[in-house]
Amino acid sequence: MFLHPLLAALLAPPAHALLRFSCSQPVVERLDPLVNPGLSQSPHRVPQKGNVNFEQSNGGMTVYYIPKDVNGATPGAVTAFKKGFRMLVGNPTYRSEADAKWFRQLTYTCLQNMNTRSGETLDFPKKPCPAGIMVNVRFPTCWDGVNLDSPDHQSHVSYPASGTFENDGLCPSTHPVKLPQLFYEVIFATEKFNDKSLWPDNGSQPFVWSFGDKTGYGNHGDYIFGWKGDALQKAMDTNCNINCPQLKTQSIAAANKCVQQQKVKEDVDGWLTELPGGHAC
Repeated sequence: MFLHPLLAALLAPPAHALLRFSCSQPVVERLDPLVNPGLSQSPHRVPQKGNVNFEQSNGGMTVYYIPKDVNGATPGAVTAFKKGFRMLVGNPTYRSEADAKWFRQLTYTCLQNMNTRSGETLDFPKKPCPAGIMVNVRFPTCWDGVNLDSPDHQSHVSYPASGTFENDGLCPSTHPVKLPQLFYEVIFATEKFNDKSLWPDNGSQPFVWSFGDKTGYGNHGDYIFGWKGDALQKAMDTNCNINCPQLKTQSIAAANKCVQQQKVKEDVDGWLTELPGGHAC
């Protein structure tokens, strides 16, 4: 997904054990692999930037895998995703708060500074954000234990029946298997659009997702499992926290060298007269 202003065109980590990965942006591409596989999208984009303590030069995503609930975890208490597992959270067609509330914890943080981790909203911030906008995507943490996917990429997973993973919410009987809490953070460098003369006079905000959503309620995220062997299960069973001696690791600098060639050859930073696919805003 790309974010852009109409004039120019986006998770607070919990206190207990977690794995935190710096995923640099390997390519800027018009692609949405689960919602619209093979179809392209092209706005004039707002660039991303690196998260605090990570030196991604061109932005990217911070990915968390949280293995431990508040009462601690024992081996097997949290089941790692399986080979072939995939899921989708959120819905790019949603445009109202009532719609967005069907999904928990898909939010935005208006960054007052790079360490801001409070004041999350379900829609785009309504005022300029001094340090940019953080997009937060937290996935369901309960699985039916059988299906690696479902036609809508969602029915095989569920949020806890009550509460959240972080406060040890119990999984419903239909989805009894507890998964790691998967959590994305992406920061968009909206600062250069903070001049109020660039903002609409009607009190709304100027940003829009490339799929036509000006509200922010269409926030969504894809996940396709790609860990090797039982590495993720080992990390869950040992409650790895940031550093995980049970796994092979690499430096952030080495990881940030991972790139791929653009498959849709175009200038992704140019101005467009309309959103891709003729989407209305």
